[in-house]
Amino acid sequence: MALIRDSDQNFLREEFGKNLTETVEMIVFTSSNDSCQYCSETVQLAEEVASLSDKIRLTVLDFAKDRGKADELGIDKYPSLVIFKDGDRNGRIRYSGIPSGYEFGSLIEDIKMVSRNDAKISAKAMEIISKIDSPVRIKVYVTPTCPYCPRAVGTAHKFALSNKNIVGEMVESSEFHAEAVEQGVTAVPHIVINGEIKFDGALPDVEFAEYVLEASGSNRTG
Repeated sequence: MALIRDSDQNFLREEFGKNLTETVEMIVFTSSNDSCQYCSETVQLAEEVASLSDKIRLTVLDFAKDRGKADELGIDKYPSLVIFKDGDRNGRIRYSGIPSGYEFGSLIEDIKMVSRNDAKISAKAMEIISKIDSPVRIKVYVTPTCPYCPRAVGTAHKFALSNKNIVGEMVESSEFHAEAVEQGVTAVPHIVINGEIKFDGALPDVEFAEYVLEASGSNRTG
C-alpha cells in the first residue's frame, strides 16, 4: 500500500515540476535489524517521493554494510535520510527517523529549497549565520503530530544550507526515545545546539541564529 495518496502524488508532481531546478540527491541509511521500527517505511516513503520527479535521485544504503559512507556523512543512527544538491555530498541536511506527519511537509520543502539553492531567511539572520566559522550541529527533536516543529526544522535546515559549517538534523523523539530523554526533551520542538545550548519552541530566525552563533563559540549579538 502506498504511503502517499494518489491525490497528494499528483499535487507533488506539479509542485516539483514548477519548483525543482537542479537535481537533488537523497540517501537513506537503513538496516535489516529488527529493532529498526520504521526503516522499511522510511525507504518506501523516499522511493515514492523520488518517483515523482526525474530531478530527485535516491540511494539506499545499509548502515552496517556502508558504515564508511555513514561515517563520512556523520550519520550515527538509522533510519536516516540526507538531502543534498547533486555533486555536493555534504550531509548537512538530515532526518533521523521517518519524516512523517507534519515533518513530511518539511521534507518536501527541503527538496525544493536544495534544488533551488535558496534558503529563505531574513537578512539579519543571514548576517549572523555568516559569522560562524566552526562546526555547529543543530538537533531539532520533534514528533510527527507537532504542528510547530516543521518551522524549527526548516530554520535549522536553512541555516545548514547557508553555511557549510552547520549541520541541521531533525530527530524523531519517539523513535530515539533514549536520546530524547538524555537531552531532556519534555516538549517539542526541542532544540539542542552542539550538545550545550538548549531551548524549546519555534523561534524567529534571528533569535534562533543568535543561539547558533553562541554555540559556535562566538559572542552572542545584542
